[in-house]
Formats: sequence, structure tokens, C-alpha cells
Amino acid sequence: MHNSNLLFEKYIEVKESPVHGKGLFAKIDIPEEEVLSIIKGEFIDGFECVRREEEDNSYIFWHCDDNYIDVKNESMKFINHDCDPNCYVNDGDETTLTLISIRQIKSGEEISIDYDYEEIYLTCNCFSCQTKKAV
Repeated sequence: MHNSNLLFEKYIEVKESPVHGKGLFAKIDIPEEEVLSIIKGEFIDGFECVRREEEDNSYIFWHCDDNYIDVKNESMKFINHDCDPNCYVNDGDETTLTLISIRQIKSGEEISIDYDYEEIYLTCNCFSCQTKKAV
């Protein structure tokens, strides 16, 4: 298995984002279907996810089957949504998820995923939507 910290440090850095707050950015050119990070955390059920989200909205909770994962890699909380993302999250093993590139990502490009929940699309201001609105 890959070392998640080494993968993250090789590929990704946290910087100010034009989309929202801080974001994750490619440090180097990244090929298609490359594993960028192993996402580790505590698996929790939907009730615990809602409770924690209402208590403190500073973490990202990743959906994994019928469970959620409370992310332990604090930098992952900075990954921003895009309706046309360049990465996706896939199941890893029984305790991890993986962040994988959908296509080639250029150095300096913001890393993004589709959050895939209905509310995000109602008020979306991602890079793809900003570009569509400008045309």
C-alpha cells in the first residue's frame, strides 16, 4: 500500500483558491488515473455524521457505501467541489478511500471532486459554473 503522506506531499499543496477559501493544487503534472492520496479516517454511520456536522462543520465526511469517513488528513478538508472535476474518490480497503485523477492535471491546477449532493448544485459557484455563466 502507498504511504498517504508521501503521496500527498509529492502531488498536492494547500493554497488560496479562487473557488472557495483554500484549495488543493497540483505541485507537478499528474497523469490520468494516478492515486494522489490515501484517505484515512474514522468510519461512522449517518446519524453520527449528521451529529458531528451540526456540532462542528470544519471537517469533510466522505460517503463510503452506507457509512461515512471522518477524514484524519486535515488537508483533505480543503478539496473543493467542481461540476467537472479532475479527480474522484474510490473505495480503498476496509479502512481507506483513494483520491484518483480522472484526467491529466497540470502543475498549478486546482484539484477538485464532485461533492455529489443536490444542495451543492443549487448555488454552485465552481470554476466550471463560473465559466458557463461568463459565456
